[in-house]
Amino acid sequence: MFGVSRQVYYRSKKRRVKKQDLSARVIELVVNLRMKMPRVGTRKLYHMLKESLKSLSVGRDKLFRIMKANHLLIKPKRSYHITTDSHHRFRKHRDLTIDMKVNRPEQLWVSDITYLGNRKNPCYLALVTDAYSKKIVGYDVSDSLAMEGSVRALKMAISKRAYKKDMLIHHSDRGLQYCCDEYQGVLIKNSIRCSMTESYDPYRNAVAERVNGILKQEFILVREGIQISEMKKIVSESVNIYNNIRPHHACFMNTPKYMHRQSKIKIRTYKRKNSSQNELTAI
Repeated sequence: MFGVSRQVYYRSKKRRVKKQDLSARVIELVVNLRMKMPRVGTRKLYHMLKESLKSLSVGRDKLFRIMKANHLLIKPKRSYHITTDSHHRFRKHRDLTIDMKVNRPEQLWVSDITYLGNRKNPCYLALVTDAYSKKIVGYDVSDSLAMEGSVRALKMAISKRAYKKDMLIHHSDRGLQYCCDEYQGVLIKNSIRCSMTESYDPYRNAVAERVNGILKQEFILVREGIQISEMKKIVSESVNIYNNIRPHHACFMNTPKYMHRQSKIKIRTYKRKNSSQNELTAI
């Protein structure tokens, strides 16, 4: 009556059930990973689930199609909050990272502060990240932009140094927290050279900005009504997952922990956008 044979009808019905079963198994794998990393992207999911997906005959493109059909693709969120005050009396150091090639861990540290809270519960996260391995080596959560939080993050990073005899450069923006006497005193005491951005271009501190975005977008650190004691626990767990489990694209899908233990792998670099200079930035 409808121009379709019984054989074709039941074959298409069986095929539909098979596809739905396959999608359900793939989604189960994805959900289990996203319990730890709620907003991890599909490319990194494919890398971490590669062996399991191979046994299901699911490639990267099919994974994308399944994720899209089930509304599981991640849409990046954009937010902006000023945390840098460069109008102060303290000395501003010159940029030592221009044309610098980063090829080993603890050659260059980058620092930044990002906003996590809201007006009722202000919360700021100070980070120190290794530019080569992308490992977060120091962090601190506080309820103000005072320099104490940044100093605590720096001291944590110094206490965990693995290559203490190698020369180290610390790079940051020109914020008051990094230029103040207390912060500079810690750098001088530990023979760490100071470098600072000389413009307001965020690409001059791209690694720090990128890591800020990963923590805020993938681990959903920006939450309403969370007290600072709870936020400290969330940040600690997120940093642990980021350093030890999450693969990093710039590190050729190796984890920051793995990258920090070696120096043979050359990190991936990218061209800067909207720039007249043909300059590469590692992110």
